[in-house]
Amino acid sequence: MKKPESEFPSTPALADALIVDPFYLAISVDFEHDMAARKAVLASYFGYSLGEAERTGRCLATEDGRLGAAAWLLPRAAALDTAESAAKNEFLLATLGPRGHGNYHRIVEFMAARAPAVVPEGAWYLSILGVSPAAQGRGLGARLLAPTLAEADAAGVPCFLETFTPRSVAFYERLGFRTAARHLEPVTSSPYAIMCRLPGTYLAPSPENG
Repeated sequence: MKKPESEFPSTPALADALIVDPFYLAISVDFEHDMAARKAVLASYFGYSLGEAERTGRCLATEDGRLGAAAWLLPRAAALDTAESAAKNEFLLATLGPRGHGNYHRIVEFMAARAPAVVPEGAWYLSILGVSPAAQGRGLGARLLAPTLAEADAAGVPCFLETFTPRSVAFYERLGFRTAARHLEPVTSSPYAIMCRLPGTYLAPSPENG
């Protein structure tokens, strides 16, 4: 049985780590004048997303589950994708404010229209990676990704991600990802990179890789 989204202990750490990301700022904009409420909304969003990853992808947490997590989404059959998308939209309507809900869909639609031009068919998608700011620099991020990258290599499938954080690019490059495209996202007015990784380019994690 899958655990409820509220039982993921890493969600506060994800909110702390990713609160400065333009995407997460945009979807939590209705709470911009109340930082505690804003982080609570993002923690709820991350809880739902980790649950979705458990159901249809891969969800990994740090050994101390409070410090961080990674969420992957794998290709889904059309019927499952439709059902998951509808359920997620219901959650977003109930959780985000109207401005944030609109921003979410505009940003996702913009990015989804541009990814197919550079992302190999059947690629696994790294949706979320976050480590508590107090625990960064210990290699936890790389260790969170290691099992799924090794699994993807064994299956011979590529991976991809999208990042609004320029300083993350070098970290992902050490794990075999390469920038395939860059775009300026209009809702946030922020640049982001699409990074892809071919199977067989996995690098062992080390303290420097995370």
